[in-house]
Amino acid sequence: MTEGTTSTAAEGSDTLTRLEQEGEIAADYLEGLLDIADLDGDIDMDVEADRAAVSIISDSARELQKLVGRDGEVLEALQELTRLAVHRETGDRSRLMLDIAGFRAKKRTELAELGAKAAAEVKSTGEPVKLDPMTPFERKVVHDAVAAAGLRSESEGEEPQRFVVVLPA
Repeated sequence: MTEGTTSTAAEGSDTLTRLEQEGEIAADYLEGLLDIADLDGDIDMDVEADRAAVSIISDSARELQKLVGRDGEVLEALQELTRLAVHRETGDRSRLMLDIAGFRAKKRTELAELGAKAAAEVKSTGEPVKLDPMTPFERKVVHDAVAAAGLRSESEGEEPQRFVVVLPA
C-alpha cells in the first residue's frame, strides 16, 4: 500500500466513524423524544451515501404518523431538530437523513418514478418539463432519477417555491 492509499483509507474510516457517531447521537435524541411523546418505536441507524441515516420504525406505523405530519412537514421539522442536536454535540453541521414509518423511503420511490417519467416525456417531445415545487430532499431524488435516465436537470426559483426543470440532452 502506498502512503496516499493508507491516508485515503484512514479518511474513509474516520468519516464512517463520524457518521456512526452522528447516528448514535441522533438515536439518543429521538429515543428521548419518543419517551416524552409516549410513542413506541425502534431506532434503526445506517450510513447511506456519505450521510447518517436514522429511521424510526414501529409495528404500529399508524401511531408514528403523528411524527410524519401532513406531507412530511413534522418529519422535516424533526429532522432539523435532530440535526441541531447532533451539531450541539459534535460542533459539526450534520446532513443526517431521518425517516419515520417508511415515509421517506416511499416518497423516494414515488419521486424516482416522477423523475423517470419526466425524463421520458422530455426525450419524447424534446421540450423541457417543469415540475411542481419540492423540498431539497425531493429535488435531489428527482435530479438523480433524471441523471440515471441520461438527461440533465436543474433547480429554479426561490424556496419554498423551488422546482426542478428537466432539460433535453
